[in-house]
Amino acid sequence: MAGNKLFPDAATALADLVQDGQTLAVGGFGLCGIPEALIAALRDTGAKGLTVISNNAGVDGFGLGQLLATRQIRKMISSYVGENKEFERQYLANELELEFNPQGTLAERLRAGGAGIPAFFTRTGFGTIVADGKETREFDGHSYVLETALHADVSLVKAWKADKAGNLVFRKTARNFNPACAMAGKTCVAEVEELVETGQIDPDHVHLPGIYVDRIVVNATPEKRIEQRTVRQGGV
Repeated sequence: MAGNKLFPDAATALADLVQDGQTLAVGGFGLCGIPEALIAALRDTGAKGLTVISNNAGVDGFGLGQLLATRQIRKMISSYVGENKEFERQYLANELELEFNPQGTLAERLRAGGAGIPAFFTRTGFGTIVADGKETREFDGHSYVLETALHADVSLVKAWKADKAGNLVFRKTARNFNPACAMAGKTCVAEVEELVETGQIDPDHVHLPGIYVDRIVVNATPEKRIEQRTVRQGGV
């Protein structure tokens, strides 16, 4: 069964999964740890009216910014919405719906979705527009806002390494929102740079158990536009 998780490419992995009007959770922080091949394949499906849960929406022309350019995203549930002029333009023109979240709240809403917790109270956002229309309560002299869990039809995540059972290892800060997104989705597709045989990853080194991963796609040479090599000038 474990070997059946491997798909030949991103397009094949998404072909029978993605539909119009779905909610997707997409890992990444800025351009760090984003599933580049899966996002491009999602764009190529032509699916419309999508709700996307992600910390941000990439940048113009890259990452989720590609789906904004093709008008495939109806609503963003996100935290950081800067560095994307098309996002700004669509939002200000009322062409894109935005459910704005403080960053920690977004992470906890995803984690709650994966953990089966329907809602939680947080002090973050009380007294601001973030709390508009939401239930508030007082605990121990402090006011809290009720936030609901997030769930997705499909999760798209990026990891460094996987075994054929779907156990994932992330590299450094590229872990970011990826585990929480994976756990919050009904079906999770993981894009990885390396694939090894089941059992080759030390159990103590597994960051996300394979039980949360349904499909695996290998992209050995992602662009990783966030990474820039800087070298010292020659000479003494």
